[in-house]
Amino acid sequence: MVLTSITLECGETISQVEVTYETSGKLNAERNNAILICHALTGDAKAVGDEETPGWWEGLIGPGRYVDTNQYFVITSNVLGGCAGTTGPASVHPESGIPYGADFPVVTIRDMVQVQYELVRHLEIDKLFAVIGGSMGGMQVFEWATSYPDMMEVVVPIATCARLSAVAIAYNDVGRQAILSDPSWQRGHYYPDKGPINGLSVARMLGMLTYRTADLFEYRFGRRLKDDKGDVTQFDSTFQIESYLRYQGQKLVDRFDANSYLYLLKAMDSHDIGRNRGGIKKAIESIQAHVLSIAISGDLLYPADHQEEVVAMMQKAGKNVEYHYIDSIYGHDGFLVEFVKIGPLVESYLNQQYVRVCKRSAASY
Repeated sequence: MVLTSITLECGETISQVEVTYETSGKLNAERNNAILICHALTGDAKAVGDEETPGWWEGLIGPGRYVDTNQYFVITSNVLGGCAGTTGPASVHPESGIPYGADFPVVTIRDMVQVQYELVRHLEIDKLFAVIGGSMGGMQVFEWATSYPDMMEVVVPIATCARLSAVAIAYNDVGRQAILSDPSWQRGHYYPDKGPINGLSVARMLGMLTYRTADLFEYRFGRRLKDDKGDVTQFDSTFQIESYLRYQGQKLVDRFDANSYLYLLKAMDSHDIGRNRGGIKKAIESIQAHVLSIAISGDLLYPADHQEEVVAMMQKAGKNVEYHYIDSIYGHDGFLVEFVKIGPLVESYLNQQYVRVCKRSAASY
């Protein structure tokens, strides 16, 4: 899909905005079974994927899975500012004919959601059944609930927050400085070169430390040494944990653009559903959807007490909200791997709410 133009929160307008998206399942005759999936920082539109290339949430979504594509029509799009098909810093400016680079305007989570809203309307869907996402995807879920409160029946924010905490902003800035200090960044205008791959790799290594728990690293790696018989220097990786982090850094470099990483980090930093709305409590008053909130133990970036605080606000405001706390050694990354624990909660809640929607529809005839 291509949007003729979109005006961002910062006041700038982007023309010819390409939006890459994936759909799975079929939209029913009543057009009331559509679910929008929102992806995290380095995710993309391939939440479900296919047999040859499984999606990043294929353990949760698919035929016969917890979010059953035999029952629901699932939509996922790459976010604005990303690098997996939707317009972002690496895209060619329609007027200059060269990539935007660091001239790409500042985008926010709200801007991403605005583009998703236009996609949903392009698909001729008047109302979504649900919006689901974890991490940065969960931020989008909260923005959907407050920006377009009458556009969905259910929202499911997982391992996320209604506003980014100081410590999460701090981690983001350390990762950002790793990229900005790489000489290959060239003030964001490094295309067609690969750019600051060393800085991006280090940023990802830091990110991995925040996504998992100390207990998991100790269990998996401890102080075990690499099985490396080649020539090494005193600065090469010696321990398995070092090798693992460097592998993760290189893996991201092979598929992600450093400028997009910078822009999405900054979008996360600015995330606060109460911004320009009179605060979070005031913003919550507009929520109409039924809410399933799921937090994960050991989540360094989005501690459970942050979600519990928002859930308490919703309850006080008389909102329909259900909260669950998942115990996991994986910490934040639990939303991507703890399907046996998270999946049944999501499945049960969606099915329960879908029965409610169908009964209401039947009663209106």
